Amino acid sequence: MIIAPYLNRRKRLLAHMRNSNGGIAIVANASQVMRNSDSDYPYRHDSSFYYLSGFTEPCSMLVLLSGDTEKSILFCQEKDLEREIWDGYRYGPQAAQEQFGFDEAHDIAKLDELMPKLLANQPAVWSCVGNSLADKQLAKWLNSLRKLSRKGELVPETVHNLCSVVDEMRLIKDAHEISIMRRAARISAGAHVRAMQVCKPGLREYQLEAELLHEFRKNAAEGPAYTTIVGTGANSCVLHYRAGNAQIQEGDMVLIDAGCELEGYASDITRSFPASGKFSGPQKAIYEIVLAAQADCINHIAPGRRFKDYHHAAKNTLARGLIDIGLLKGTVEGVIESGALGQFYMHGAGHWLGMDVHDAGLYTDRNATWVEGKERLSRILQQNMVLTIEPGLYIRPAVNIDREWWHIGVRIEDDAVVTEEGCELMSRYCPVEVDRIEGLMRH
Repeated sequence: MIIAPYLNRRKRLLAHMRNSNGGIAIVANASQVMRNSDSDYPYRHDSSFYYLSGFTEPCSMLVLLSGDTEKSILFCQEKDLEREIWDGYRYGPQAAQEQFGFDEAHDIAKLDELMPKLLANQPAVWSCVGNSLADKQLAKWLNSLRKLSRKGELVPETVHNLCSVVDEMRLIKDAHEISIMRRAARISAGAHVRAMQVCKPGLREYQLEAELLHEFRKNAAEGPAYTTIVGTGANSCVLHYRAGNAQIQEGDMVLIDAGCELEGYASDITRSFPASGKFSGPQKAIYEIVLAAQADCINHIAPGRRFKDYHHAAKNTLARGLIDIGLLKGTVEGVIESGALGQFYMHGAGHWLGMDVHDAGLYTDRNATWVEGKERLSRILQQNMVLTIEPGLYIRPAVNIDREWWHIGVRIEDDAVVTEEGCELMSRYCPVEVDRIEGLMRH
């Protein structure tokens, strides 16, 4: 277990708190959720808790004290050899403290006893405001502390939103994170290659999904980072379609949006390809427009550019391409301003990526002056931000569209890390060029 990145993150957070008059930070982990009387849903840790602790066991909490004495404290489940027969290994407080570099560790059963004492005389509380469970716990501890006020114990006067601070930390990835995300992207790209190679008319969507999931697990990923999308034919035009049982037909366009989670980090890749292995004329025309839009997006990603720059570039290229093939009429500016482009393209060109597939961090520039009626300026890109690039076009049946274009859904999505001068595409081990896709599907 590499603990240096987690120690460094806790140190950075404590420094931020110290510069804001200190206090106590409380970071709760996710809980196990029951599915029915004796079965639970698959458990996953809370991303921000893991980001700061490196610890994944449920029923745990991290407390950081910033001030004259700085301290990291973990609350976790006590060792229980009987439960470990059923549920597997537990660290217990002593081993967790040693393995993960905490200053103290305690049994989670002592949380209600110790938290009022830890909160006493702190100038501020740093907590993820709006988390109903955490809010209730904090209120209970503060009420217990208020009962001690006659003995001279002071209640914190200020509550800071810890999530906004940690979210901004998570937005800029460190070398450890980028290394994991490169591996996750490579595993997912390999899974997409496998899906292209096995695809043929007659298969069902769930069979392609099974190939993807097999590749994820075979290569040590925990599983999918989000619900896998495999849509054939008309389903390729449904943005959040779930892999179903539709049969792949000759002439269909197949869209797969799938990525694995590896060591707590997501990948997110989309590829679109013809079921037959050969693009038809209309399919190729739409695909080449989307591919050109993605290339323009890539050229607009670099430190100093704004997040929305590549979204606007995508819209311009998509609009121009649709006008060129006759699916839209007018000027590029006209079809964008009128909303006509929205018939075929209705989502953004990307999002942050990290521990969560739609990762933490603001998209707007807090420092920019907002003018009423105008769109807020998006934030400026910085080196080591990780984002997706995913323009698309979706041609649904409509009276103004010839049938040859119907049910062509194309999205091309790659994972990119902002570099010193541009960006690195981490997921290009799966091809995007028409000739390479057709060549891959022939073998």
